[in-house]
Amino acid sequence: MSWIPFKIGQPKKQIVPKTVERDFEREYGKLQQLEDQTKKLQKDLKKSTDADLAMSKSAVKISSDLLSNPLCDQDQEFLNMVTALDTAMKRMDAFNQEKVNQIQKTVIEPLKKFGSVFPSLNMAVKRREQALQDYKRLQSKVEKYEEKEKTGPVLAKLHQVREELRPVKDDFEAKNRQLLEEMPRFYSSRLDYFQPSFESLIRAQVVYYTEMHKIFRDLTQQLDQPGHTDEQREQENETKLSELRALSIVADD
Repeated sequence: MSWIPFKIGQPKKQIVPKTVERDFEREYGKLQQLEDQTKKLQKDLKKSTDADLAMSKSAVKISSDLLSNPLCDQDQEFLNMVTALDTAMKRMDAFNQEKVNQIQKTVIEPLKKFGSVFPSLNMAVKRREQALQDYKRLQSKVEKYEEKEKTGPVLAKLHQVREELRPVKDDFEAKNRQLLEEMPRFYSSRLDYFQPSFESLIRAQVVYYTEMHKIFRDLTQQLDQPGHTDEQREQENETKLSELRALSIVADD
């Protein structure tokens, strides 16, 4: 959202007090910042949920590929381990999909709907600005005729322009007053609007990671060999790798 005032000749009379104009620019600037932040948050959440889905889908693909590995046909223990992993990855993916659906429904969609309000606000500001330019243009004409010699034609023209100015002035003041009243209210409403969404976001994450803890705890219990530490497993892998390297088909020339 951007606001670029039209450039016209300025009347000598200060028709809008500087304090009023500062108040307007301050309130409108806050809404411009709010719009930018809303767009960025919506975009970041979409990227985050897309990445989450890609991660769990990749994990399922890996476990599925392992199941089709010939080792699973030759080693029952390996097959049991990969089957447990595949089951865990599919459970993770299902809960991840639920989490993403919840975030889409309760956070991303409300953000999108909130953002759809800003074009109407932007148009209201443009109409206010156009009314201000019309007000300034007619006020300049009034001042021009007021400075001329008071002949009959000049007085008649001055009266005509003053009559044209009155409804234009009223229109601007009404638009200006409405925006100055409603922009702060709109800005303040963001907290009440977004709080349920962010509470839902937190709940979705808590439920998901609670389930992930259960899934990987169960998986660990199925795969762990009693009495084996991580250091022992690492040492076993190094020993087996050394044995493979000792084979003539992989020996360095």
